[in-house]
Amino acid sequence: MTSAAPRPEQPAAEGVEALLPKSLQVERHGDVAVLRLTRPAKRNALDDPTVLGVETFFSAPPAGVKAVVLDAEGDHFCAGLDLSELTERDAFEGLEHSMMWHRAFERMERGRLPVVAVLKGAVIGGGLELASATHLRVAEPSAFYALPEGQHGLFVGGGGSVRVPRLIGAHRMADMMLTGRVLAAEEGQALGLSHYLVGPGEGLAKAVELARKIAANSPVTNFAVLQALPRIAEANPAEGYLMESMVAALAGSSEQAQERMRAFLAGRGGRVRR
Repeated sequence: MTSAAPRPEQPAAEGVEALLPKSLQVERHGDVAVLRLTRPAKRNALDDPTVLGVETFFSAPPAGVKAVVLDAEGDHFCAGLDLSELTERDAFEGLEHSMMWHRAFERMERGRLPVVAVLKGAVIGGGLELASATHLRVAEPSAFYALPEGQHGLFVGGGGSVRVPRLIGAHRMADMMLTGRVLAAEEGQALGLSHYLVGPGEGLAKAVELARKIAANSPVTNFAVLQALPRIAEANPAEGYLMESMVAALAGSSEQAQERMRAFLAGRGGRVRR
């Protein structure tokens, strides 16, 4: 059975919309915002205004938003770089263009808002690089993953060589780039490209459900997961343990955390169940 996509509870914040290109649309669902790619005729391929719009949104997200769903209009999440953007650049111009993508995607990945992506249809090239910068990924059965840059004499430039190997390993990414291998949704789920695999048309509803659950967390905890956890994972063990202790102490000292613990001990808090 296909779940109906949730309807927006509030209109989008006008201030944010005014700053975004036509290729991006914002919806509000309470304290969850849906940022949607709206270039279905191009399979939501990324041009420079769209990438810069992603940076703009996550640099100054709407007030009151606690989590974001990254969605796409039409049948495809994102088919990568818009080929009309492939102008003849010299080496320095190419370097600056790649670093612009890095800056925009890092603003999302290392920002203050958890991001849940809805993956369907093409998730290829720069689309996979965009998806890998989100924090949770919900895939529909139509999703397929590829890195065709190697077949075109190119190399990834949107952060894929850093993020994708962390998800599936450098050897599997090498296979995708060297041979043009395409991974189906089930393969992507098994390898770690997605966290949840749902039925056709159910991705947005599941992503909003997850985002609402995340938004209900303590802001300190969400901040720690987004900011501290990746750095702890990259640190040597001694530094990682120290950072963990400091973050645990900070999170546990918040009034919200203490109130939730008191509620749990009094039997008012939710317990983990299967």
